[in-house]
Amino acid sequence: MSVSSREMGPSLTPEILSHLGLANKTAAWGTLGTLRTFLSFSVDKDVQRLLKAITGQGVDHGAIVDVLTNRSREQRQLISRAFQERTQQDLLKSLQAALSGNLEKIVVALLQPAAQFDAQELRTALKASDSAEDVTMEILATRTPPRLQECLAAYGHHFQVEAEDDIKSKTSGILRDLLLALAKGGRESYSGIIDYNLAEQDVQALRQDEGRSTQGPWVLILTQRNPKHLTRVFEQYQRRTGQELEEAVRTRFRGDARAALLSLASVIRNTPLYFADKLHRALQESEPNYQVLMRILISRSETDLLSIRAEFKKKFGKSLYSSLQDAVTGDCRSALLALCRAEDI
Repeated sequence: MSVSSREMGPSLTPEILSHLGLANKTAAWGTLGTLRTFLSFSVDKDVQRLLKAITGQGVDHGAIVDVLTNRSREQRQLISRAFQERTQQDLLKSLQAALSGNLEKIVVALLQPAAQFDAQELRTALKASDSAEDVTMEILATRTPPRLQECLAAYGHHFQVEAEDDIKSKTSGILRDLLLALAKGGRESYSGIIDYNLAEQDVQALRQDEGRSTQGPWVLILTQRNPKHLTRVFEQYQRRTGQELEEAVRTRFRGDARAALLSLASVIRNTPLYFADKLHRALQESEPNYQVLMRILISRSETDLLSIRAEFKKKFGKSLYSSLQDAVTGDCRSALLALCRAEDI
C-alpha cells in the first residue's frame, strides 16, 4: 500500500529518519549544500585509493579530488583517522608532501575540522590589516552559534590567545564593538512571535543621530536581535524614512565601520546573496582571489551552496559553475568545480 505525503505528516519524519540512521545527517537529507554524506561510504576503500594516489607512479590528483570532494567533513575525518591507523602516517602531511599550490591549500582545508579551518582563516584575517573587517565579519556573522563557539575555542587552543583579544588589539571604534558583540554569540533566537512595539522602538533608536558613537544603538540592535525581527525593522525603517537602512549607514559612517555595517545588513537580509556577491567579486579580480573562493565553497558546501548558486545566477545572469570554469586555472580548478558541483540551467 502506498502512503502519500499528506497521509504521512511531518511529525513522522524524525521517527522514520531515525530508523534509517539519518535523523541527524542533514548533509544527506534535505540539505541545501552541494556536498552530501556519501551513502556508499567505505573508509577502507577510500584509504586504499588515497594511498595508491600518493605512492603510485606520479601523484593522482584526480583520485584525491574525487574522494575528498565527495565525502562529508565527518567522513573525511574518519578517513584521516583510518589512514593513520593503517599506515602509521598522517594523511594531511602525506598529501601536503605530494601536492603544492592552491590544490594543496584546498586539501588542507578539506581535511581540517571545521572549527580549526575557521579559526585559521580568522587568525590570518586579523593579522592582515587589509582583510580584517571583511573576513572577520564573514566568519563571525554567518556561522551558527555552536560552530562559532567551536571556532573561538579552537582559536584559543591553537594560537594561545583569545580571538577577542586579537580583535581588541587589531580593530577600533564601531568595527571593534561589532566584532566583539558578534563573537559573544548573543543573538536572540526567533520565538515565532514578532514584537511590533520593539521593532518600532528599534527603528526610532536607529533614526537618532547617534550613528558616530561606538556605544550607539546600531551595534546592539544589529548584533543582538534575531534576523526575523531585523527584517521587520528594516521594512519599517524604510517606510518611516523613505530610504533603506543601508543608505543611512552610508551617510553616517565611514571606513571600516561603514563596510562592516553594510556587510552585516547584507547577511541579515539574504545570507546566500551575501556570499554570491563575494564570490562574484573574487572572480572579477584580474587574478581570481583563490583564498575567498576556497573559503566560501568549502565552508558552505554542506549548508547552503545550492542557494548561493541560485542567487548568483539570478543576480549576474551566469551560473557560478560557468564563472568558475571561465576564470579559474591551475590544478585547483577541478576541486573548486567539484565543490560547486553542477551547472545551473
